[in-house]
Amino acid sequence: MAEVRFSKVTKKFNENVILNGVDAEIRDHEFVVIVGPSGCGKTTLLRMLAGLEEITSGEIYIDNVLVNNMHPSKRQIAMVFQDYALYPHMTVAENMSFALRLRKAPKAEIDQRVTEAANILQLTKLLGRMPKQLSGGQRQRVAIGRAIVRKPKVFLFDEPLSNLDAKLREEMRVEIAKLYQRLNATIIYVTHDQVEAMTLAGRIVVMNRGIIQQVGSPIEVYRKPANLFVAGFIGSPTMNFISGRLSMADGKAVFQSEDLSIGVPGFVLHESEAVDGREVVLGVRPDDVLVGGKASEHCSEKLQAVLEVSELLGHRENLYLKIGQTRLVAMVEAFFNQAPGSAVPFCLNYTNMHFFDKITEKRIG
Repeated sequence: MAEVRFSKVTKKFNENVILNGVDAEIRDHEFVVIVGPSGCGKTTLLRMLAGLEEITSGEIYIDNVLVNNMHPSKRQIAMVFQDYALYPHMTVAENMSFALRLRKAPKAEIDQRVTEAANILQLTKLLGRMPKQLSGGQRQRVAIGRAIVRKPKVFLFDEPLSNLDAKLREEMRVEIAKLYQRLNATIIYVTHDQVEAMTLAGRIVVMNRGIIQQVGSPIEVYRKPANLFVAGFIGSPTMNFISGRLSMADGKAVFQSEDLSIGVPGFVLHESEAVDGREVVLGVRPDDVLVGGKASEHCSEKLQAVLEVSELLGHRENLYLKIGQTRLVAMVEAFFNQAPGSAVPFCLNYTNMHFFDKITEKRIG
């Protein structure tokens, strides 16, 4: 396996900047997921690493070797595409062995590698079938098998599960996680699905508008988002945001909006932060909006909201609350059992409060 490094990588199409000075390092044997909305540049970055797109400026290294001008076939990379990209006229075995046959590898070696990959991916009984005889999940496993037999330094996955239904996506996430544990490979995985990112990644790279917004472990990105974009993109339901102002009263910070006034414990904000009079956005995840009995049990400072809608999702329930003109979503255990229009006591979990500067949108504290 190998390390991968992007240094000030830029990509332009005419005057459109797709990637803007990307710097990132993927360590040897690491599983990194690049996540972001459609059009943020994540697939372009992957294709440039594979040699399928030219770089406008910057440098890409694989195992400390500059690969900007290296032919794709020499980069020792295998890519798994969103649409499988299988040859329809070839059997599963022929698809998996195609790259090795092009390199004129010995037949015994080809057979051995195909057999090993088929065993790993449970494809042994399907080796003689054509792609049209396979399900979507089976086709994706063949595409992954084709990558495995090449024994590349780096595996690239470009939204490999987006064409599958929900149940198959869940199954394939598990298969890819098991595959990583077995191969201990360097994997770079692109997706817009944050569930895939959170469940698969050792580290997550969050991108938006061609710029890396944050790099960190899934729990770091979830609990300590670097800015408003990351806070709003990671997490479902999305984080609640309330615009307001911080002020100081009797030596303590207070957050005030049109509808709320909340004391802010000292541990939430660093003492060095200039907070008095600062325009901010308060962010609170739905699971940190405590309602009903939990509010009474955990909070001394309780507030009152009106329940607008409840959304039952099996094991949990999303409550849509309104305080004046401010709306919040609270995520609670199922069967909250209160009718729309009823008053609901609530409070916010101070431990997981987030504040962002209203102008720069960067995290405070």
